[in-house]
Amino acid sequence: MATITANPPRLGLPGLLRNRTVRKLLLLAVAAAVLVPLADARWASGTWPSALTVDLSEPLARASDWIIDNRDSHPLFLYFFGHVSNVVVIAVRAVYLALLAVGWAGVTALGALVAWRVAGVRLALGTAVAFLACGLLGMWVPTMQTLALMVVAVLASIVVGALLGLAAGLSDRMDRALRPVLDTMQVLPAFAYLLPVVLVFGIGVPAAVLATVVYAAPPMARLTSLGLRGADREVLEAVESLGATARQRLLTARIPLARKELLLGVNQTIMMALSMAVIAAVIGAGGLGDRVYQALASVDVGAALAAGIPIVLLAVVLDRVTGAAGERLGAETEPHSGRAWLYALAGVVAVAVAGRLAGRLDWPDAWVVGIAEPVNRAVDWMTAHLYSGVPVVGGTADWAGHFTTWVLDPVRDGLQGLPWWAVLLIVAALAWVIGTWRTALTAVLAMAAIGVLGVWKPSLDTLSQVLAAVAVTLVAGFAVGIAAARSDRLERALRPVLDVFQTMPQFVYLIPVVALFGVGRAPAVAAAIVYALPAVVRITTQGLRQVDPAALEASGSLGATSWQQLRQVQLPLARPALLLAVNQGLVLVLAVVVIGGLVGGGALGYDVVFGLAQGDLATGLVAGAAIVCLGLMLDRVTQPTERRARKGA
Repeated sequence: MATITANPPRLGLPGLLRNRTVRKLLLLAVAAAVLVPLADARWASGTWPSALTVDLSEPLARASDWIIDNRDSHPLFLYFFGHVSNVVVIAVRAVYLALLAVGWAGVTALGALVAWRVAGVRLALGTAVAFLACGLLGMWVPTMQTLALMVVAVLASIVVGALLGLAAGLSDRMDRALRPVLDTMQVLPAFAYLLPVVLVFGIGVPAAVLATVVYAAPPMARLTSLGLRGADREVLEAVESLGATARQRLLTARIPLARKELLLGVNQTIMMALSMAVIAAVIGAGGLGDRVYQALASVDVGAALAAGIPIVLLAVVLDRVTGAAGERLGAETEPHSGRAWLYALAGVVAVAVAGRLAGRLDWPDAWVVGIAEPVNRAVDWMTAHLYSGVPVVGGTADWAGHFTTWVLDPVRDGLQGLPWWAVLLIVAALAWVIGTWRTALTAVLAMAAIGVLGVWKPSLDTLSQVLAAVAVTLVAGFAVGIAAARSDRLERALRPVLDVFQTMPQFVYLIPVVALFGVGRAPAVAAAIVYALPAVVRITTQGLRQVDPAALEASGSLGATSWQQLRQVQLPLARPALLLAVNQGLVLVLAVVVIGGLVGGGALGYDVVFGLAQGDLATGLVAGAAIVCLGLMLDRVTQPTERRARKGA
C-alpha cells in the first residue's frame, strides 16, 4: 500500500525580505559595514594608491617610436599597410575625380534619380534641393570630398560588417567571441578611434577612411547576425527538406529573409560613417568636416555654420533614402521598372554631358550665397545683447557660468573627494542592484582599470560632466516623452524635429553651443544634452505607447485618474524602456562630452585631443582606454539583464 508523504513546509521570508532588491541592499549594507572600516584603515587618504598604478607611458612611447622609425622600412608597413593605404588613396581619388567629371548638374540629377526610384518624387525634389543648397553655400567641392570618402568608407564598412555578421549569424562560437568586441566598439566614442590609425597610417585620407570603417562596421555586423538568426525556422526547415545544401539555404532562404535587417544595417552604417568622416577632419580627412574644424578653432561661427548645414542636409538625405528603401523592400515592383531606370539614367547622362559641353562642371562663383558674414554679425549681436547682462534672466554666458559653479564643480569635487574604494563600492552596489554579480564585477573591474591607468582624477572629471548632462537630459527627455506619449498631435509635431536631430553628426552640435556659451565645460555639456535628448524622448514615448491597453482599461474602469494611470500603470510597465533610455542617454552623452575637448571640455577629451595634436601615443591612448572603461562601467550600471528586463523587476 502506497503511503503519501507530505513535503515539509517551506519557511517563507518575512515581509520585505521576499523582495530580491531588498535582500541585495541588506547584503550590501552588511558588506559595507565590514569593508568600509578596513578600507579606511588601509587607505585613509582616499587617493588612488600609486602602488596600484601601472605607468604605460614608457612602453607606449617605445612602441610609438618603433612604429615611426620602421614605417618606411619594415615589411609589415611596406607590403601590407602601405598597400592598404595606396588602395584607399586611389579609391577615394577615383570617386572624387568621377564626381567632379560628372559636374554639379550631373551629381544633382543622379542623386535625385536614385531618390526618385527608391522613395518617390517628394524625396527626389528634397535631394535635389539639398545638393543645390551645398553649392549655394559655396561648399560644393568640400561636399564632393566628403562624399567621395563616404562612398569608399561605406562600401568597405558594409563588406567587413556583412562578413563578420555572416560568421556570427552562422556560428554560435563566433557570435560569443564577437559580442564583447562589438560591445566595446559601440561604447568607445568616435574620437578614441583616431589615434591608433594615425600612428600607423599618418595624417591623411587613409587614416580617416580606416577609422571610419572601424567605427561604422559594427552596426552592419550586429544587424546581419540578427537577421540571419531571426530567420523563420519553418521556412528553413522546408528548404532543407527539399534537399538544399547549407550554401543554398543561405543564399535562397536566410539572406532573403534577412533583407530588412541588412538594409537597416546599411542605413546605420551610412549614418555612423558620415559622423565619423566629419570627426576625422581632425586627422586630415578634408571636406566639410575640415571646414567646421578650422572654423571652430578660430571661433568663426558663420563659417562653421556654412559647412555644418551641408553636413546636416547630406545626413538627412542619406537617412531618408535608405530608410525609404527599407520600407519599400518586398513590395511589388512597378511594371517596366527596369526600363524606367534606363530612361532616367539616360537623362542623367544627358545632363552631365550638357554640363561638360557648356563648361559648367564647377559650381559658378556667381551663384554662391555667403552666409558667414551675416551669421557672424548675428553672433556679435547675441554676444553684445544676450551673452551677458540681460535683466532678470541673465545672459547665456551667465547661465554657463552658474551651471559650472553650481552643478559641474560640486559634482566633480564630490566625486574626486570620495575615497577610491568608496567609488568602487558605489559602482558595485548600483550594478548589482540593477543586474547580476557578473554585471557588478565587470563594472568594478572597468572602474578599477581607470585607476590602474593613472587617470583617476581626469576620469572622474569626465564622469561629473556625464552625470550632470544625463540628469538634465533625463528630466527634459522624460517630460517631453511622457507628453508626446499622451498627445498624438505633439508626437507628430516632434517627429520631424527628432529625425533631424538624430541624423546630425556629433561634430555639428558644437557650432551653436560655441555661439551661445563660448568655450568651456558647460558648452560641452550643452552639446551632449542636445545630442542625447532625441533618443531619450523617442524611447520613452515608444515605451509608454506600447503598454498593454488592457491594463489601462482595467485601471480606468476602477476609477483611476489620468495621472494615477501614468504613475501606477504606465511607468511601472514601461520600466525596461525607461532603463534603456537612461542607458542610451549615458552612452550618447559620453560620446559628445569627449568631443567637447575641442571646445574646452577638458578632462579625458582634452587628453585625446592633445594626444592627436602632438602625436603623443601614451597620453591619447591611455585617455582613450579610460574612456572605454568609463563607457563600459556606465553601460553595465544602467543596463538591466535580459531576465530582469523581461520580468520588469
